[in-house]
Amino acid sequence: MNDPVPCAELTLRPLSARSVVLSLLLGAHPPELPVRELVRLVEGFDVGGSTVRAALSRMAAAGDLRRTDTGYRLSDRLLERQRRQDEAVRPHTRAWEGDWEMVVITATGRGPAERADLRARLTALRLAELREGVWLRPANLRRPLPAELDPVAERLVTRPSRPALELAARLWPLDAWSATARALLTRVGRARRPADRLTAFAAVVRHLLADPVLPPELLPDHWPGTALRDACTDYQREQAGQVRARDTRT
Repeated sequence: MNDPVPCAELTLRPLSARSVVLSLLLGAHPPELPVRELVRLVEGFDVGGSTVRAALSRMAAAGDLRRTDTGYRLSDRLLERQRRQDEAVRPHTRAWEGDWEMVVITATGRGPAERADLRARLTALRLAELREGVWLRPANLRRPLPAELDPVAERLVTRPSRPALELAARLWPLDAWSATARALLTRVGRARRPADRLTAFAAVVRHLLADPVLPPELLPDHWPGTALRDACTDYQREQAGQVRARDTRT
C-alpha cells in the first residue's frame, strides 16, 4: 500500500536556499533563469544574496544545476523530476473502461538496493502493491509503462473479480491522503508571507506525487485532489507572472 504524506509533516520547516532555488527552477518552463533574476527571486523568500550565490555554486558542483552563458539551468537528471512534478499537477488521464494495469515481478536474485529502486520506480508510476511482486492500478492514465521493466517483470491487463471500489480502498490509503490534502489546502489558504507560501506549496507538490490519480468512479465523495491541483496551478501561474514581470523591467 502506498503511504500518503502524513499529517504530522504539516509542521513544515522553512525551505533551505537550495530548496528555494530548486522549487523556482522546477516550476519554470524552460527551467533556466539568469543569475541576477534567480538571486532576486530567491531573496524574495527571505534568503540573503550571498547565501543564494553560495548555494548556486554548490548545486552546480553537485550536478543539480548546469551553468549556462547567462544563468543556471536544471541538470538533465532533474528534468525527469520536473516532468514528474508537472504530471502530478496536471495528470494525463483517459476514460476508464474497467481494465487494470498489472505488473508482476519475474526477476529473481536481486539485491536489496535493486529491489528498493524497482519499488520506487513502480510507485512513481502510480502502481500499488497488492502482494509482494504484484503491482496494479486502474488503466486510466495516458502513459505507457516503460520498456525497461521488460527484463524484470511481466506486464498484463486484467479485470479483477474483487469489486473495483473495494480493491482501490485496499491498495491506497484514500482517507488519509484526503485528510492531508484538506489540511494542506487550509495551510496554503492561510499562508501570506512569500516564504510560507512557497514552503506550503512545496508540500502540496510532494503530496500530489502520492495521489493515485484514480478514475472518478473509484474516488471517495468530496475528493480534494482537484482543488489541491487547482490551487497549485494558480500558484505556479502567480510565480511565472513574477518572473515575466521581472524580465520586463530588466
